[in-house]
Amino acid sequence: MTMPASAKLIAELMESNEEYRRLKRQHTEYERRLNELGERRYPSQEEQTEEARLKKLKLRLKDQMSSIVAQRAAQAR
Repeated sequence: MTMPASAKLIAELMESNEEYRRLKRQHTEYERRLNELGERRYPSQEEQTEEARLKKLKLRLKDQMSSIVAQRAAQAR
């Protein structure tokens, strides 16, 4: 079974692009923390605020990673 082109491109970026790797690591860390916060039955106001902030930051990272993928895909054409 072959890997889709986008998955290949992401794998290449993980190997060759330090900025992409840094963004991915941070995205993963935010995801981990959001999972921790999501497990709380009664989160405090501070935890709710942190959760909202992390969701926004995580989305920004995803947008930045998508932009890098799109730029690399355009260069490959």
